[in-house]
Amino acid sequence: SSRGAARAPGRAAAAHRLCRHAATISQRRHSDAARAAHAGGQDGSAHGSDDEDPKDAVDDGVKTPYTTDGNIDLGAYDSHVEHQIANGVEALIVGGTTGEGHLMSWEEHLFLIAHTKAKFGDKIAVVGNTGGLCTAEAAVATRKGFAAGMDCSLLVNPYYGKTSDLGIEMHLEMGLKYGPGIIYNVPGRTGQDIKPEVIMKLADHKHFAGVKECVGHERIKLLSEKGVACWSGNDDQCHESRHAYGAVGVISVTSNVVPGLMRKLMDARDDALDAKLQPLYQWLFAEPNPIGVNTLMMQLGMASPVFRLPYTPRSQAMREEVVPLLKTIGLEHCPVGPAGLRVLDESDIKLVLNGDDP
Repeated sequence: SSRGAARAPGRAAAAHRLCRHAATISQRRHSDAARAAHAGGQDGSAHGSDDEDPKDAVDDGVKTPYTTDGNIDLGAYDSHVEHQIANGVEALIVGGTTGEGHLMSWEEHLFLIAHTKAKFGDKIAVVGNTGGLCTAEAAVATRKGFAAGMDCSLLVNPYYGKTSDLGIEMHLEMGLKYGPGIIYNVPGRTGQDIKPEVIMKLADHKHFAGVKECVGHERIKLLSEKGVACWSGNDDQCHESRHAYGAVGVISVTSNVVPGLMRKLMDARDDALDAKLQPLYQWLFAEPNPIGVNTLMMQLGMASPVFRLPYTPRSQAMREEVVPLLKTIGLEHCPVGPAGLRVLDESDIKLVLNGDDP
């Protein structure tokens, strides 16, 4: 495992901009010059201001499609990833909340990480969501994820089985030991906030790459001003977080649907485009993610209408409502399958457990 840990930083530096950018931020944070500049209130300290290269600004929590028997549909997955790459997405979060890693076996999860790296690793960064509730399980999965080729991990604090601040710190350090890691702070799902003081302790770790932060603008501002790379975890806030609060970008759900437009929002301030996308955000997140994006990717013909339980489709009325909404934004911005955008009928939809479901 120590050999794997030694390889990971070099691989990340060579493989993709996301971790290189985060490493640069970390180096600046530890430099006396950056500390002096921050103390003097100067702009341009390492927190993702608009004059920095925004190339790693959009990372997609990529949707995992399924075949009608409930297994992962690699053909549909690959087509979707190609569209993401063509539209400026810089990294894929594989098996994240949106990608339903929590509904996969570890065998499936690690396979999908390995497949993504082997197929697309020369074109896009691969971030494996290898965090979890059980510290030992998450640590083993992270070690295996790096062995499978991922460039970076996404690490979450223990959900449901909540612990102390020290316990959170130690839990996350067990994943960081193997290679670059982005910490994922999403209290709405985990039931427990990773406090800024815990983040700052973790920020001293050599493999700390930054934070996917879902608490909001002010938390992002607080951390970014301390030199921590923050990706917004809230699509509806990400434009403002990027251009006014110091976020380096977004780890997005909506980028599955309109990747190029999300890239535009991160590259330059565009209040009109942000306002235009707000109804889409509202539709996607009216029910817990990934229900909305699953439904819409199926309506776009980019995935078979197969849901792994406990996820279910949006209602018939909502499936009808999204069609004119998306046409107003422009279907040319979306991945669209051969059948085009359509409203799913109840008879089209299949609910399964997984690929082993008899």
